[in-house]
Amino acid sequence: MQTLTTIAELRQQVRAWRQNGERIALVPTMGNLHAGHLQLVDEARRCADRVVVSIFVNPMQFSDAGGGDFERYPRTFEADRGKLEASGADLLFFPSQQEMYPAGFENVTRVEVPGISDILCGAFRPGHFVGVATVVAKLFNMVQPDVAVFGEKDFQQLLVIRRLTEELCFPVEILGVPTVREASGLAMSSRNQYLTAEERERAAILYRTLQAAKTRLQAGEGTIATVESEALATLADAGFRPEYFTVRRARDLHPATPGDTELVILAAAWLGEARLIDNIRLRP
Repeated sequence: MQTLTTIAELRQQVRAWRQNGERIALVPTMGNLHAGHLQLVDEARRCADRVVVSIFVNPMQFSDAGGGDFERYPRTFEADRGKLEASGADLLFFPSQQEMYPAGFENVTRVEVPGISDILCGAFRPGHFVGVATVVAKLFNMVQPDVAVFGEKDFQQLLVIRRLTEELCFPVEILGVPTVREASGLAMSSRNQYLTAEERERAAILYRTLQAAKTRLQAGEGTIATVESEALATLADAGFRPEYFTVRRARDLHPATPGDTELVILAAAWLGEARLIDNIRLRP
């Protein structure tokens, strides 16, 4: 596996693969890789001849870039590189902040997906999805992949990326991969390591609450509003600090209406120092 740090080197290699008629997949990450990330790499290998994985802790995605959460985000490059080599990735792109934002990220040209970026996680993390959309658009231009692979755990992020890909006419197929979970049901996340041992065990309550809400709604037990409010109370009673628990239309995250057939239940909550997100699909 090659490890490249500059856009020029990356483009040179990608150009050579293209000239050979090879199909290229991209897996964008911020590193600190776990089994969920490696599942994305496996999916990329199934649908392409060459797999490019990027590791870049994007400051634009953090409301306190330059401090706090950005500074403490786990950076485990050597371990990540070993996992990617073992998984069969062809190229690791590991750019510096200077390489990605040569004039600084504060005044960089930005990509915004209105209507979907400022709700749910976007309401609690202002500017987050502008950072996501901007860096993904840049990576699409750098790698020019045929397909890009993302996890469904970040369901809102996946919809943002689908929208920007369609509306900016990127010739990239977007694949979503189901959430990889720990034995307890907790969705795998780089931020799970912020949890203490006791909190990690308790964190599985989030997924169980999603499952219970799905069961109730499919059985017609209570209104959406009732199920949402009771789920929020359940999480609070379990020691979480919930931000939202909501049932939305899967295609655009608009509030669910009685005629909708493809729904998603989404939740975000703090437990200790970790902000956890999860979701579950619902087909009434």
